[in-house]
Amino acid sequence: MSDFDADKHADYAGDKAKNKLDELAGSAQQQFGDFVDSPKHQVKGAARKYAAQASDAVSDVTEAVRNNPLSGLIAAGAVGVVLGLLLGRK
Repeated sequence: MSDFDADKHADYAGDKAKNKLDELAGSAQQQFGDFVDSPKHQVKGAARKYAAQASDAVSDVTEAVRNNPLSGLIAAGAVGVVLGLLLGRK
């Protein structure tokens, strides 16, 4: 494995760890909001938690497409066809 591949894997692992920490922090903030009955903290915590989960999912998809670009092209084509069919209807 080259240094470039090792750097990519280290970046991926770092992103996963950061996303997990953000998710836990968001969950804690949301629970704090529940405890003190603060909708502001509840919403901010939930937003932070779900943003971290979405970022984690994007990282997973990016890594999967990087490892197998053909499946990424097929999936993108399928999404394009479905959107075309849905938007083309009158």
